[in-house]
Amino acid sequence: MAMQQEKKHQPVGAVEAPDGGWGWAVVVALFMVSALVFGLIRSLGVFFVEFVQYFGESAQAVSWITSIGVAMQQLLSPIGTAACNAYGARRVVMMGGVLSGLGFMLASQATTLTHLYLTMGLISGSGWALVFTPTIASVMEYFSTRRSLAMGLGFTGVGLSSFVFSPLFQYLVDFYGWRGALLILGGLSFNIVASGALIRPLRTTKVVEMSKSNSVSDGYMSFFSRSCEYFELSLLLHRGFIIYSLAVTCFNAGYFIPYVHLVAHSRLVGFSEFQAAFVISSTGVTDILGRVVSGWASDLRYLRSLHLLTIWTALVGLFLLLLPLCSLQGHYAGLLAVSLAYGFCAGAMTPLVFSVVPEIVGMDRMVGALGLLQLIESVGGLLGAPLSGK
Repeated sequence: MAMQQEKKHQPVGAVEAPDGGWGWAVVVALFMVSALVFGLIRSLGVFFVEFVQYFGESAQAVSWITSIGVAMQQLLSPIGTAACNAYGARRVVMMGGVLSGLGFMLASQATTLTHLYLTMGLISGSGWALVFTPTIASVMEYFSTRRSLAMGLGFTGVGLSSFVFSPLFQYLVDFYGWRGALLILGGLSFNIVASGALIRPLRTTKVVEMSKSNSVSDGYMSFFSRSCEYFELSLLLHRGFIIYSLAVTCFNAGYFIPYVHLVAHSRLVGFSEFQAAFVISSTGVTDILGRVVSGWASDLRYLRSLHLLTIWTALVGLFLLLLPLCSLQGHYAGLLAVSLAYGFCAGAMTPLVFSVVPEIVGMDRMVGALGLLQLIESVGGLLGAPLSGK
């Protein structure tokens, strides 16, 4: 039924999804982008311990770095998708990669916490906004029957990088200091530019489509009408889309809390630096498995993707509640076990959040819907981590 709906809503001039071919190269691009955006964000907790000590600020104040970055990525996503609609995903993603790396390089010279807010938060976050959603949209255009599996495989970059980055960043901080480590992170982030070059759009951009239609019709389109078309603002009147976006906002508020505070919390209850880093990195292993299993199970069509998403979201909430309880009295094994379970369920949830969108709005409005979804859920991303820390 969902497949019939997608065909019905295919835009004029769109190419049917090949379900393979060069699409797998675009999946590789998503793998790299997800690793260098959210895999990196998940592992920044290693730096936050250093920032608290160096700047003499509270964990709550330091956690605003991640919150601002995530909020910018989500808040400015409609600009990324509008630019993608207008000029194509490749150019937009490559420009975002430049901003992402530049933010970290400037952050390595920070002298106050405000500088980190502006560089890691504002500049890198703006780059992530131009990178993440257009890459997701490109993968979804290349796949239909195997879409959830392709998304799951692409998102394994988050889990794999979480496993590798936490101990790696701890080593870099110990060897080079936090300034040198941030400089290296900037260099890593520039690899997003190469990933963006892998994207080959299947459809013409809306600038080209509109210029053709305008030459046939009245030859004029107002700025307001053009903006509404690029940003897909009509979706703000779509009841199903708004309800779904508000639901995503609620669980987005809790999703990043372990990745921001768990390292510091583990250190607080008496575990060593590398034990604390291993808790986060170990969730990356089950995160990878969860994303692949979730994508495979969704494509079997035994349950609707929306129902599967509901199940995984409930389990994520349960394990979030258990995390602080299992770390009491220094039970490292309990903390590690719950972290592994949380990683699996959080990984399983993520690809479905995006795969469900075309079922709600159709493929023709999918790109704009992803941007607006990220905009609405940015409220949860901004407030979740600071409200959970002291």
